[in-house]
Amino acid sequence: MPQLSCLFFSLLERRRLVRYCFWCGLLLLKLAAQAAPSPAGRLKLNFNPEWKVRVGDAAGAEAVGFDDANWKRVTLPYAWNEDEAFSKDIKDLSTGVAWYRKHFRLPAGATGQKVFIEFEGVRLAGEFYLNGQRLGLHENGVMAVGFDLTPFLRPAPQENVLAVRTDNDWDYKEKASGQAFQWSNRNFNANYGGIPKNVFLYVMSPLHQTLPLFSALGTTGVYVYAQDFDVAGGRATVVAEAQVKNEFPAARTFAYEASVADGEGKTVGTFSGGETTLQPGEMKTVTARASLSGLHFWSWGYGYLYTVSTRLIVDKKVIDEVKTRTGFRKTEFANGLIKLNDRAMMVHGYAQRTSNEWPAVGLGVPAWLSDYSNGLMVAGNANLVRWMHVTPWKQDVESCDRVGLPQAMPAGDAEKDVADRRWGQRLELMRDAIIYNRNNPSILFYEGGNESISAAHMQELKDIRNQYDPHGGRAIGSREMLDIPQAEYGGEMLYINKSATKPLWAMEYSRDEALRKYWDEFTPPFHQDGAGPLYKGANAADYNRNQDSQAREDVMRWYDYWHERPGTGTRSSAGGVNIVFSDTNTHYRGEENYRRSGEVDALRIAKDGYYAHQVMWDGWVEPEKAHTHLIGHWNYKTDTVKNVDVVSNGEQVELFLNGKSLGFGQQSYRFLFTFKNVAWQPGTLRAVSYNAAGKPMSEAEHQTAGPAAALRLSPIVSPAGLRADGADLALVQVEAIDAQGRRCPTALNMVNFTLSGPAEWRGGLAQGPGNYILAKSLAVEGGVNRVLIRSTTQAGKISVTATSDGLKSASVSLKSEPVKVENGLTTQLPGADLPVSLRRGPTPAGPSFTVSRMTVPITAVTASSNAANAAFSFDDNELSEWISDRKEARPWIEYALARPAPISQVAMKLTGWHTSTYPIRILVDGQEVFSGATERSLGYFTAVFPPRTGQKLRIELTGSTQAKDAFNITELETPKVPTAATDQAGPPGTLGLVEVEVYEKPAISPAP
Repeated sequence: MPQLSCLFFSLLERRRLVRYCFWCGLLLLKLAAQAAPSPAGRLKLNFNPEWKVRVGDAAGAEAVGFDDANWKRVTLPYAWNEDEAFSKDIKDLSTGVAWYRKHFRLPAGATGQKVFIEFEGVRLAGEFYLNGQRLGLHENGVMAVGFDLTPFLRPAPQENVLAVRTDNDWDYKEKASGQAFQWSNRNFNANYGGIPKNVFLYVMSPLHQTLPLFSALGTTGVYVYAQDFDVAGGRATVVAEAQVKNEFPAARTFAYEASVADGEGKTVGTFSGGETTLQPGEMKTVTARASLSGLHFWSWGYGYLYTVSTRLIVDKKVIDEVKTRTGFRKTEFANGLIKLNDRAMMVHGYAQRTSNEWPAVGLGVPAWLSDYSNGLMVAGNANLVRWMHVTPWKQDVESCDRVGLPQAMPAGDAEKDVADRRWGQRLELMRDAIIYNRNNPSILFYEGGNESISAAHMQELKDIRNQYDPHGGRAIGSREMLDIPQAEYGGEMLYINKSATKPLWAMEYSRDEALRKYWDEFTPPFHQDGAGPLYKGANAADYNRNQDSQAREDVMRWYDYWHERPGTGTRSSAGGVNIVFSDTNTHYRGEENYRRSGEVDALRIAKDGYYAHQVMWDGWVEPEKAHTHLIGHWNYKTDTVKNVDVVSNGEQVELFLNGKSLGFGQQSYRFLFTFKNVAWQPGTLRAVSYNAAGKPMSEAEHQTAGPAAALRLSPIVSPAGLRADGADLALVQVEAIDAQGRRCPTALNMVNFTLSGPAEWRGGLAQGPGNYILAKSLAVEGGVNRVLIRSTTQAGKISVTATSDGLKSASVSLKSEPVKVENGLTTQLPGADLPVSLRRGPTPAGPSFTVSRMTVPITAVTASSNAANAAFSFDDNELSEWISDRKEARPWIEYALARPAPISQVAMKLTGWHTSTYPIRILVDGQEVFSGATERSLGYFTAVFPPRTGQKLRIELTGSTQAKDAFNITELETPKVPTAATDQAGPPGTLGLVEVEVYEKPAISPAP
């Protein structure tokens, strides 16, 4: 362990990341997932090794005797067009037919057994053949598929040949209907073709528990869940259901039992499901349940997993055993809140493209690299990832289980509701995805669409959830869905929605972009905020930023949601997720052919925005741990004068330059502290935060680095080491450092790499021709970059050397360990030996927020005009509104409150909130308490004034409204049609209100 610790600590790019990095959590684990022996009576084998690939169609390639001697040898997962990831815009990715073939022999003992194959996914369509016999066709390009190979297999020691014809044409149409798939979309869903996911082979008894592969096999597998939770007492009832099929020619009677083992492998409960008799060909679901105590509940940043073994026993012998790795947690979605293990959780995280891709690799990375990427989200204090448009592959789903990252799982769509066969495709995909992933505790939400869908369609999806996952504790909803009761959650793309009933959270907020290469306008290459080409006629200033500016924008945008957090009234926002986590090869707007909205770059090197979120998000609702981050660096030219921004969750921040205080920063947006016109001096810039009592709470500093003198290489590999399986990857980080070993934040040196040993160069990414994809020379940006190397099937020593003109070179050595493969099969399963992360600890007891203001209920309303609609302004429905008659000179609306109260705040969502400002005044019992203009916002404007006790509140328009869009968010080809008048300002001269809320301060701060 000390050796591993040194490895990881040497690779971290910043000192503060040491404190929070995901890998630190891994190293402090008390529990680890152990590579379990094969379950009794069943063998699950890794089917990834020893495939052959040919790009292009090949007549007769399904035949056993087809000559594939010259085909490329690969280990899955492998997308045949992976070289193009980040070198091309996704709409230009190569498409077409590619064949995959594999020669294999069955293991000993397979005679008389059933043999199934599971593909985690192919892209887009796959036609499958075994020994020349057609198995079937799978076309949706998203979900797993499996086949019964038994009828066509040749027994050992004879050779079998499996062949797959894949077709990733963007415009591929379903054979039976002639209908394209909505989610095969050139904007959103990167097209990494072939077989870019894992494949497994199963050998099992003819009396067996089925696989959760519904579309081809019609089976649902094992379903494990918990109920009757006592979170404080660590108790719950665990239920294990298994669909069992008898494929013997005669009836079979079996006993069913289940056992639960904890993270250390200790059995904590064994329980019986009685005896069952199945006739030949019969299939039935059996159940066992027991109340267990001493349970550890899965939680955010606490990926505690149990192994539930379900067994079929005949004559006291286990003939089939399935091991399901899962976790138990309690959820609740009501009263506008999301609760996990009885604790309110305001979601804050990322809307991430499901491809989750890497340069020159695409999505097909080893399981540890999924953990590294997803674990960085948790280390940055994200508590939700919303995968976008299509279901993530199983590896990412299981990774989120391990690292403790809650997730929202879509099925498949583009940007709108559809009908006919296209809707049928979406229903089938949701069904298959739920069945396949319903045992993964990290899934808290099922998403029915990336745009609103009809109430009838929402009910159909809900019915599927209720049929196949009625006890999993997962809400099903869709984007928008603000006023559709069938949806159990909703929320617009980036506007602030609040609710007193189902939780509403923003699903793609903060759409700005920034290259990691661009620090600020004072640092080479001196990127001015807003510089860049037009996008759909809009100036780049609407979205194109540098790191400084993007970090500030991250603070400003999160503040809008934080201001309406739980505890701020009966209605509240359930949070929002920022788009995106890592720079993505989809839907670009700038000079580069990829999206730079990530808070980390494509190699997962953090930008400043990552640290800004880390500060603001370290809590379930409100920040619970003290953090401070200094935006930027401290290497400038003499005579540079600039503003210094600090992100902190302290109450005050003081800045010191070389030990001398520069005073306290100007606070804005709660978390941003600005120090104006700081004159640069070399040395140490240090920010110290204080609580309300003036006690120091946290600090951050930058030191001026000297000129670059040397390169430093640091390897980042799996906790299990680098495997010589032909698919494992290692990240190698390169830094330009000064004579004291400090990274030089302004270094842009070109670095030349050489690779020796049994490995394949996959390279990195930098700004320049083709983004330097696969290049052996590329620059550090901000003093750092990373490259990927891939193991071969030969084990041995691998060396990477980096050189750069004028700098001391660096080398690093890795050793790839052999992987035992026999007849195309191995027992080493992807991810099976990866540890879980328990870094954040169990769900804390007690409330997650304090009540900062309390709603005074409105009981009646009258208005100067259109009084029949006045109640729409406080009906908890953000798609209804009251708008005054345009003929009025000074329209008004007046509310009667439930009781006299000392009113101090009024929150308003006005029609056209993001485009319009309204001059208003507010009166309490006839006395003016506020006069001024509302502000354009992403949702709500709050008027704040000294408390005034009264029971009537009037809002009046006092002048002309002003309209100008403050948030240019148009990206798609077709601008969104407003879902209601609420998205637009009313006619000139009118007052329009969507929701009005009246608040008083609590006498005390009661617990929620």
